[in-house]
Amino acid sequence: MKKFMHELLKNINKIHTTPMGIIRIKNNLELNINDIVEWCKEKTIIAKKIILNGKNWYVDIGDSIITINKNSYTIITAHKKCNLNKGLVLRITGL
Repeated sequence: MKKFMHELLKNINKIHTTPMGIIRIKNNLELNINDIVEWCKEKTIIAKKIILNGKNWYVDIGDSIITINKNSYTIITAHKKCNLNKGLVLRITGL
């Protein structure tokens, strides 16, 4: 796990998202901020846990999970834990 966490943090400046990704993340996390990518990077740096599962990293930031593609460093989505299927959260984050 540490190797994968290190790999994501080492490439933190490659993290980006699409215009639709910005809208999706803002809506899912109910955020009213301008720079979603910078917000996600900051949260990734101080994350409780980062897990690599298949083609994605799952970044546990406490009350939410950010999903980042392993190869492209694209932020795919982010969800509040209370809105996720509890089984999915347990399987992905080991919580």
